[in-house]
Amino acid sequence: MSDVISDYQKWKQQGEDLRVQAKQAMEARFRTLLTEAAQISEEYRADFGAQLKPPVQITAFRYKTGVKAKKPAAKKAAAAAAAPGPVPAATAKPNPKVASLQKRLAAAKKKLEDAKSAGTATRPIEDKIYEMEDDLRLLTQA
Repeated sequence: MSDVISDYQKWKQQGEDLRVQAKQAMEARFRTLLTEAAQISEEYRADFGAQLKPPVQITAFRYKTGVKAKKPAAKKAAAAAAAPGPVPAATAKPNPKVASLQKRLAAAKKKLEDAKSAGTATRPIEDKIYEMEDDLRLLTQA
């Protein structure tokens, strides 16, 4: 009788191990496919100037534009070896976060001016502008 119990316990453990492996494989495949879909969408937007619409079954598909995919370890090592030292400020690309925040700040300031001319409440807009200016200040100090 103990043989049956030990066989059952082995079978149960193998099933649990297989379940964990399958879960990890599915999560990795999901991330890979989602990353590929985001890359295709970004390439489509760059080439054709329009956003790709997801199928009807997909209710949300959001990604950050301009964020580059992580380089594989071999490419990272090659890039690190190729870069001899700190890049001078004149040739460094502007931080995309800073550029995005500056655009949002400009839009918020325009919205504030429109609200002032319309005579509506400006306090929430002023608060957002203050927060964006703080975020911008923190990003440029780092």
